[in-house]
Amino acid sequence: MSTRVAGSALLRHIRPRLLSAASGAGRDPPASTLLLSVRAASTAASPAENRDEAKPSAAATASEGKLVSNYWGIERSQIVKADGTPWRWSCFQPWDAYKADTSIDVKKHHVPTTLLDKIAYWAVKAVRVPSDAFFQRRHVYHALLLETVAAVPGMVGGMLLHLRSLRRFEHSGGWIRALLEEAENERMHLMTFMEVARPRWYERALVLAVQGVFFNAYFVGYLVSPKFAHRCVGYLEEEAVYSYTEYLKDLEAGAIENGPAPAIAIDYWCLPPDATLKDVVAVIRADEAHHRDLNHFASGIHYQGMALKDTPAPLGYR
Repeated sequence: MSTRVAGSALLRHIRPRLLSAASGAGRDPPASTLLLSVRAASTAASPAENRDEAKPSAAATASEGKLVSNYWGIERSQIVKADGTPWRWSCFQPWDAYKADTSIDVKKHHVPTTLLDKIAYWAVKAVRVPSDAFFQRRHVYHALLLETVAAVPGMVGGMLLHLRSLRRFEHSGGWIRALLEEAENERMHLMTFMEVARPRWYERALVLAVQGVFFNAYFVGYLVSPKFAHRCVGYLEEEAVYSYTEYLKDLEAGAIENGPAPAIAIDYWCLPPDATLKDVVAVIRADEAHHRDLNHFASGIHYQGMALKDTPAPLGYR
């Protein structure tokens, strides 16, 4: 808008000179000058018009229950829940909701056998030591940091597989969607815990530093060795399962108040209306266990000398 106003002001200054020069020469102004003048008149919007353009282009019509975009002419139906109440979330839609499989074995552990496995295992263990020392038993703040890191590998792996699929003109075996869904699921964990607690300024600074380092390190690691990268994530998810198990122990012991579940968690995991924080932590732990198995499985495929595209991603891995 400021560029248009500046252009109009400039044209108002030079237009009289162009017209006077043409008329002084005894001839009609050239077509380009007239076109420039007409263009200036059409683009020089009045302040009232500018204010009208600055108004929101979407208006809700209660009678039709639709959201109408005046600029594009797009009508969007009002999304409602199964009980007829309006859908209040923009970060996910009703068809993204699901019921978590909490029957999964949360004690499963992949024993490191190869050198790469052992490096991945001890690298994750080394990272856990300062994390535990920093957060101690402040589980919800530990979870906030954990989820900002856990949402990175799926996005990086999915992105690199997406580019590989385009570059080689080949299918992905469903792994692109599986990894991106994992990243989105981890992000929803973060959105849920944001309803429980807010990180302090120094914890936000820590997230910036950790995410910046981890993203680039995992990006390079995935390019060099996808099997090593997936194995690291598998062990990282094992540590996440352990962390949420400790969280559940403190909830059950009464060390942490077992308050009502956030509304976003009830809608995302299809929990009952009277669900508690303990129920939320239980389904998140189940999600992490599924992510653990998925990444160990992906790493095993690479160890067998096969490509992910040749082995379809497990369905319903969450």
